[in-house]
Amino acid sequence: MLTPEELERYARHIVLREVGGPGQAALKAARVLVVGAGGLGAPVLLYLAAAGAGTIGIVDDDEVSLSNLQRQVIHATPDIGKAKVESAAAAIRRLNPDVALETHATRLNAKNALDLIARYDVVADGSDNFATRYLVSDACYFAKKPLVTAAVGTFDGTLTTIRAHERAANGEPNPSYRCLFPEPPPAGMVPACAEAGILGALPGILGSMMAFEVIREIVGFGENLVGRLVMLDARAMRFETVGYRWNPDNPLSGKTPTIKDLSIHAR
Repeated sequence: MLTPEELERYARHIVLREVGGPGQAALKAARVLVVGAGGLGAPVLLYLAAAGAGTIGIVDDDEVSLSNLQRQVIHATPDIGKAKVESAAAAIRRLNPDVALETHATRLNAKNALDLIARYDVVADGSDNFATRYLVSDACYFAKKPLVTAAVGTFDGTLTTIRAHERAANGEPNPSYRCLFPEPPPAGMVPACAEAGILGALPGILGSMMAFEVIREIVGFGENLVGRLVMLDARAMRFETVGYRWNPDNPLSGKTPTIKDLSIHAR
């Protein structure tokens, strides 16, 4: 049930035919884990909190630094030196005190990822490195949880939704992250943000789109991004969407999988 205050707060959602009271109630009951409270995670967290996601988990082991503030808009100058999960939680409480928060000031690894992810209904991965993206996607597969994942470069970004634990309408398994990206690029091939730079508003665009996809996963309307990759070229402000399918040879969910647990990530 929604309280009178919640009916007013979420009035613009409730009048939407695609959301309505039932959709808003589903948001209130939902548990969402956001991996990373940085450039992508900041808008995800803010928009999920504003939308009324009932419980939001935040996992990040970093502290706020001055160079973060150019793009990580959930943090502010007085937060420098604070744990990002605590800074983000304080901002969410100011925005919507009705959201229940669970902070995890830790780095995801092969030992804790499965247990942590299993506690939530949907995962939004805004991590900034390939190792974490593969870990999160593999853990979501084993935990049977939907994953919304995005990545950004200097002037480009990608976004997709993974439900590899389920099958498509035609009976074929949904593709996994490893169907889309079989393996990470060689170390050093893709420079880190600190080396290559990034336009601050870019992760805001992709992070907002991530929040939209998470809300859509919870409420259940429209056509999701399972099997579709959105690519943004911000220099030209051009969006393209390409399809991808299950690869029967992929090592996670293929016909003869070789990845049967998260031990591959412990190496």
